[in-house]
Amino acid sequence: MLEALKGQEVSVNFLDGSSVRGGVLEEIDERFVKYRTEYQVLYIPITSIRAVAVETKERERPRVGFGQ
Repeated sequence: MLEALKGQEVSVNFLDGSSVRGGVLEEIDERFVKYRTEYQVLYIPITSIRAVAVETKERERPRVGFGQ
């Protein structure tokens, strides 16, 4: 299933609640995922991943202040 995301920019959410964003899935095998960001290369064990998210559309930021 992760093979379909190879080469795409994704966010990876881990079982402990942390996450990484803005990187690309480069390589995938049965035990590890190679994830490259601008600053680092991560080799992530498949067993530590909770979810992988693909950003398909940029969210609108809520307006700050009072409407008139």
